[in-house]
Amino acid sequence: MTRSWGELSGRALHLVLGDEELLVERAVAAILRSVRERAGSDDVSVSRVRAGDVDAYELAELLSPSLFADERVVVLEAAGDAGKDAANVIAATAADIPSGTALVVVHSGGGRAKALAGQLRDLGAVVHPCARITKASERAEFVRGEFRSLDVRVDDDTVTALLEAVGSDVRELASACSQLVADTGGHVDAAAVRRYHSGKAEVKGFDIADKAVAGDVAGAAEALRWAMMRGEPHVVLADALAEAVHTIARLGRSPVTRTGWPRSWACRPGGCRKPNARPGGGRAAAWPRR
Repeated sequence: MTRSWGELSGRALHLVLGDEELLVERAVAAILRSVRERAGSDDVSVSRVRAGDVDAYELAELLSPSLFADERVVVLEAAGDAGKDAANVIAATAADIPSGTALVVVHSGGGRAKALAGQLRDLGAVVHPCARITKASERAEFVRGEFRSLDVRVDDDTVTALLEAVGSDVRELASACSQLVADTGGHVDAAAVRRYHSGKAEVKGFDIADKAVAGDVAGAAEALRWAMMRGEPHVVLADALAEAVHTIARLGRSPVTRTGWPRSWACRPGGCRKPNARPGGGRAAAWPRR
């Protein structure tokens, strides 16, 4: 649900309800932006604590009015896991929030303190729905919403193609939408999705290294972006590139290569080796790829 800055900034109590991590992060970030806009400054005090770890005294101190009338935000995380005493403290405090203070309660919707969410609703909290996205129809609507937020309209075929290419992870879907818009200049259709995602799902370090040492800078940069988007460890990417350069250096130093290394060495996907080398014939026989 999209809310205006004015609606967000004028309210003191917020309930971020659900356990879809990306949506929770975005909701909290939107609230912080709205408070900073109201304050006219980025210098706003933000305190983050686990709801179950705070007692009445600590919460009162966090929410106490500032002598200098500064804006402040208190974010209570994992409120669904709070014990009975902590939940009672939060509910009582939420009923009387000092001026200039925003209380943000992040609640999964379940847990030991499930009833707390209903209490906060009854107190007039602004509710930010962040329920986990599990159904195919919900993922499709999420993708459409991501493109709309980037001022791009897509048809059903494009949405289907992206879901088939990327999968069900919401964070990866969001990254893919952003990357596609950036790489296509906003001209996103099913063909563009297939073109940009063909083979990208399993991009590995050696794919990037091959393009880099071959001089394909644009191709290497594009493959690197996709690998990083899908969470390929940075150390693996760096190691693959170092290995590719090391392979070239070793071949370049070999006397055989100066007279025609293609006849004595084979470089294929998977590494470089001597064609006549027996399997397991030592370190020089094969240089495996990562």
